[in-house]
Amino acid sequence: MLPERWQAINVYGIRINHRTYDARELTPMRRQHSEVAEKKGLWEIHYDPYDVSRIWVRDRRDGSDRRITVFWKHLHRVGVLFGEMAWDHAREQAPGGSEEQIADAAAALLQRAHDGPAEKNARPARASRRDRRVAARTRATTTHRSNPDPPVTEATPEDDADSGLAKVIPLGLFDPLANPWRRS
Repeated sequence: MLPERWQAINVYGIRINHRTYDARELTPMRRQHSEVAEKKGLWEIHYDPYDVSRIWVRDRRDGSDRRITVFWKHLHRVGVLFGEMAWDHAREQAPGGSEEQIADAAAALLQRAHDGPAEKNARPARASRRDRRVAARTRATTTHRSNPDPPVTEATPEDDADSGLAKVIPLGLFDPLANPWRRS
């Protein structure tokens, strides 16, 4: 269901819209033919325009049909998920910049969108219509969870022995209002 594109896997990985994606699993596929003659040997790549943190490469070699998840090389610079629209806006803020500079500009844009206005009494500088639209769409595409997690009940050792299943360890609850730049 995700959009697809067909392109080569190079030595540095895969470049989409000035972002480089790379993973160890791509090593045997670098600069190789994908065995899809209709697409001239290019590899099938799926991406999510609302989450630029990862892409999926379809590997059809050896009769298998598996998907390889490949992460963006500079994901650690930004710290929160964002989409193509925010990336394109950050590219406009840093024209001719390197991938690292654009990633830093995207991080700064998302930080400003997260912080909001500086003071209530001070008149903030009016953001452009495009800035407001990018911030609104970024906020709208983040995941919100309205239903709380179910309460965790403690299982007795007899229950674990009878069921034959492993003990389930619940994950923490994602808080969309928490500061994503705070290190824990």
